[in-house]
Amino acid sequence: MARMIHAPLIGEEIAGLRAGDSVLLTGTIYTGRDAAHKRLCALVKEGKPLPFDVRGQVIYYAGPCPAKPGDPIGSCGPTTSYRMDAYAPTLCDLGLIGMIGKGPRSEAVMQAIRRNHGVYFAATGGAGALIASCVRAARVIAFDDLGTEAIRELRVESLPLIVAIDAQGGNLYEEGPARYRR
Repeated sequence: MARMIHAPLIGEEIAGLRAGDSVLLTGTIYTGRDAAHKRLCALVKEGKPLPFDVRGQVIYYAGPCPAKPGDPIGSCGPTTSYRMDAYAPTLCDLGLIGMIGKGPRSEAVMQAIRRNHGVYFAATGGAGALIASCVRAARVIAFDDLGTEAIRELRVESLPLIVAIDAQGGNLYEEGPARYRR
């Protein structure tokens, strides 16, 4: 059975999650892909404020398709997470607590997740229409010139996810295949 969790996330909620858990996420999250992450980290390096406070927040690695009339968003599937691996530790160290994407992460990102008691969720690739059906509202908040890769604030309801890497360092991408090799 899936656990209900709410974003922004709090430490107690994260501490109880384990790699392999199914969750339904409700609340406010943000989208951002590699171009947006590069800009966020450039702002950090320059000592400038970020367009939103990342503390306790969740970033979904997605570049949503344009919305059809009457819909808040178009298809919104996850992108491959390793594209953000160069930037994720910086954001985690600033308080980012959750990331959503697909695929394994680098050792540096896994260390940042453990160090900051965060979590990495896997979203199902190829399920962009299903994921979009969980989005109740969407608005661009930064880097509008990036088009679909602009940072969006999303209000989601019961977004289905799997805990891929937990705050204790459990890693579904390593543990799952190991179970099948036995």
